[in-house]
Amino acid sequence: MLRQAAIIALLGISSASFAEFQLKVGASALAPSKDDNSLAGGTVTGVKASSEIGFTPSIEYFIPNTPISAELLLATPFKHDVTSEGVKIASFRHLPPTLTVKYNFKNSTGFTPYIGVGGTVVIPWDEKTTGPIEGAKLDAEVGYGVAGQLGFTFQPKDAKNWGVYVDVRYADVGSDLKLNGAKIGTLDVNPWVYTAGYSYKF
Repeated sequence: MLRQAAIIALLGISSASFAEFQLKVGASALAPSKDDNSLAGGTVTGVKASSEIGFTPSIEYFIPNTPISAELLLATPFKHDVTSEGVKIASFRHLPPTLTVKYNFKNSTGFTPYIGVGGTVVIPWDEKTTGPIEGAKLDAEVGYGVAGQLGFTFQPKDAKNWGVYVDVRYADVGSDLKLNGAKIGTLDVNPWVYTAGYSYKF
């Protein structure tokens, strides 16, 4: 039994040694696509979250001997204003961790296109109200959704480990809202996330 366990452990270590990890450091423009939310039974219309730019590192694991990888997108907090018919009514911060499973189209050039699908989470906090609802208590709940990803990495011939990348993600996600403890509806964000940065393989 001990011998079998030792062999399994050695095989695991050997497999891990051939695995590739990639660290990606970039910036993202997060642009909500939903701009016609209706809240509080239709009394608050044209509700949308603002577009923002943030720092978005990610880490990627490549499954050995396959074109498949898994990428976890992280971020520094985004801060958004919320407007209704152009009037600011609230603001909030959030983190959008997103995990995608990707297919990498490897070829003989330095360009590697990829496509991915996965899930995302919106973790909001620091909700504040202003304007016509200033002083009311706003609560935004954690939201879950699906995400897609399309992009490419480029590695110059003289580069051993580093490269650059550009991609775009789309997420179908929103957050349920409460005002003074009463449900008022869902703020659908459904953002496009445009990212560019540097990558480094280990």
